[in-house]
Amino acid sequence: MTLKRVLLYLWSSPTTLLGLFFLHPTLLTGGRARVVDGVLEIYGGLTTFFLEKCTLLPGGASAMTLGHVVLGRDQSSLDRTRSHERIHVRQCETWGPFFLPAYGLASAHAFLRGKDPYLDNRFEIEAREASSVAVDVARASRP
Repeated sequence: MTLKRVLLYLWSSPTTLLGLFFLHPTLLTGGRARVVDGVLEIYGGLTTFFLEKCTLLPGGASAMTLGHVVLGRDQSSLDRTRSHERIHVRQCETWGPFFLPAYGLASAHAFLRGKDPYLDNRFEIEAREASSVAVDVARASRP
């Protein structure tokens, strides 16, 4: 691992620690975890309950990024949202401990302008645009 990677992990570690709080309770409630491309993906068990019932999104969330931890309802949700969530990992690496406050302020800003606090959040717009470009490029390169 390069020095730059180590520094990025350290810079985003406060947010990653929040994600790590889900690891043991999820494993103890039948969930699973694995590392994919340097990111810990946690799914099932308590994590599924949290994403379905404890987010502000109608119907819950399929996945959520906390630093270098991505929470998912199930493996399928993680597979489907991986490119989108990896953009959030990069955002966490950029913003470090300020990512969650900045994300909250971006949601509040959208709400105060009469827009949707999730769909019109600048971090979500960036992740949607970047991940759809990645999907389009992958589709175009298929024979």
